[in-house]
Amino acid sequence: MTLRTVVLLPTYNEHENLPTLVEEIRATAPVDVMILDDDSPDGTGTAADLLAKKDSAVTVVHRGARQGVAKAYVDGFERALAARYDRIVQMDADFSHQPRYLPKLLEALERSDVVIGSRYVDGGRVEQWGIGRRVVSRAANAYAGVVLGMPYRDSTSGFVAWRRHVLEAIEPSTLVAEGHAFQIELKFRAHQKGFTISEVPISFWDRVVGSSKLTQQNAAESALHLVRLRLGR
Repeated sequence: MTLRTVVLLPTYNEHENLPTLVEEIRATAPVDVMILDDDSPDGTGTAADLLAKKDSAVTVVHRGARQGVAKAYVDGFERALAARYDRIVQMDADFSHQPRYLPKLLEALERSDVVIGSRYVDGGRVEQWGIGRRVVSRAANAYAGVVLGMPYRDSTSGFVAWRRHVLEAIEPSTLVAEGHAFQIELKFRAHQKGFTISEVPISFWDRVVGSSKLTQQNAAESALHLVRLRLGR
């Protein structure tokens, strides 16, 4: 039986990256692509519509005003489950997550319930980051491990492959976190329920075009949310 797979791509101002990214995804793995655009003012939504017209495996969800990546993923997860996809992959639309790793994630998903594209296991690495950002990222993952008691090296990763039954059990609509804490909460929910979670090494590249949407306020809010998760709030 062929497993149906979809890659979720939340977008906001990614019109320069999107056409090439979708082309590479479709050339690399037998997957559908769902673009979730938050009414990007740079024309990303229009570019996405053109891609969908050329390729029936590409669908576009126009989500109105900007609502953030967490809400975009919740929307995408629920749509993917309703469409009966067997495997759902989340990845960034800025080329920091490279399509060439999709086959490796999907292969590992044959043996695990969840597979993390990890920067911090043996063979993984980060390209083009300064020392300050590397330290902050490592510290955030160490903090998540200590506070939540999870053994994973890259809990903040946004390049993740899921089996549908995991997301059904997690119930995405009940997630409350934003930013990096959202990525951690997803994994924490799966960990709590006893699903098998594995990590495969990837090279993470700083975004190719555009600017990062992460702020210091996001980081502080994420740290506080992990404490709430640990306390069951």
